[in-house]
Amino acid sequence: MAKILICDDEAGIRAVIKRYAVFEGHETFEAENGFEAVRACKERTFDIIIMDVMMPEMDGFSAVKEIRKSSSIPVIMLSARGEEYDKVIGFEVGVDDYVVKPFSSKEIMLRINAILRRVENKDNTDGHKLFSVDGFTADMTAHKVIIDGQPIELAPKLYDLLFFLIRNKNIAVSREKILTEVWGYDYFGDDRTLDTHMKLLRRALGEYSVLIKTLRGLGYRFEYEKKY
Repeated sequence: MAKILICDDEAGIRAVIKRYAVFEGHETFEAENGFEAVRACKERTFDIIIMDVMMPEMDGFSAVKEIRKSSSIPVIMLSARGEEYDKVIGFEVGVDDYVVKPFSSKEIMLRINAILRRVENKDNTDGHKLFSVDGFTADMTAHKVIIDGQPIELAPKLYDLLFFLIRNKNIAVSREKILTEVWGYDYFGDDRTLDTHMKLLRRALGEYSVLIKTLRGLGYRFEYEKKY
């Protein structure tokens, strides 16, 4: 059973998500705006947050940014708008997934359960895993990335994407495989989600973005054998 915080200024949407979440055995909590969500996260621990974007007093982006100062809890963002610009903002502040309204309750629960399984599997991984080449170091156990001696901050999903590519280094992985493994389910949303994340990841890696090779018509490969 997971503790789910549902933050949306529309009571009807909160009620629908709550009904399906409770049916699957989860415990739910509600917030009407970003301020309430931030306060709730300071008062108790949740396993995942469902966060609307457009809300009075404090919007979803601002709320997630504030929550990320002290917690890496997974967040699924809800929005009535599907523009890439909005998604980029969400992913940059640390959103794990993005769902455009209107959505089906089945879709929401698939995404919730997929993220919860991914987090559980990551928590059960034993051993310290470290990858390093030249001035680039990825500590997959400590969830740290260091470039030329300086730590860089990535959104949670960018860590997941980078570490997945590293674990499959020198192997060609398809877009479908990446979406399934990193997002945790047979992805049926906007395929541009991966493109957006890859752009953000490459931007963050700077000169070491050349470690990630694009395979046209297939996917990507993390390649580290050559000297850069």
